[in-house]
Amino acid sequence: HVYCQIEPPDIELSRIRSLSPQGIILSGGPASIYQKGSPKIEPRIFSLRIPILGICYGMQYMIDSLGGTVERSPKREYGLATLNILDHSGIFSGVPHETPCWMSHGDVSATLPEGFSVSASTENTGIAAAENPERGLYALQFHPEVAHTPEGTRMLRNFLFRICGCARNWTMKSFIGKAVDEIREEVGEKGVILGLSGGVDSSVTAALLNQAV
Repeated sequence: HVYCQIEPPDIELSRIRSLSPQGIILSGGPASIYQKGSPKIEPRIFSLRIPILGICYGMQYMIDSLGGTVERSPKREYGLATLNILDHSGIFSGVPHETPCWMSHGDVSATLPEGFSVSASTENTGIAAAENPERGLYALQFHPEVAHTPEGTRMLRNFLFRICGCARNWTMKSFIGKAVDEIREEVGEKGVILGLSGGVDSSVTAALLNQAV
């Protein structure tokens, strides 16, 4: 029940400010941060004083951008691992000391930026999670969003509600109402021509247009 939207990594800082997000998640991805053409977001994002959670690649980009180091792992980690929690005060609040997590990465964080501390580790990954609570920055090398990380939902809830202060007040019904109002305001007394391909996007647009005008 929290509204979110997906934006590309080349989103401008001014656009982020205009959205006034309560929190930002930098997702994982298959690239290495050292790979030519790998996704890069404006590094000044980390100075906006908006809570940010970096997951897998997102963690590595955060660590590298802020002065830490990321290295090629001597052993690529893929599959289940046992996560050992070192700090239960933030994103790991209520999570057992040991819990399974899903790893899928070839690079690892070797050193942390100033102000960061290690909050969890696995047998193969010494820095499996890191944080700088004063700046609202949190980083997870594993994937909390998959079913193979059974406590992942709790971790994401901790980020949303304990750290970002989000409210559980969004529903798809509220989105439909807002979208219909916006369409009516945009269209006014004019007509609309819709090119309907039969795909999800145009079909949803057709349903909203039908309701709105």
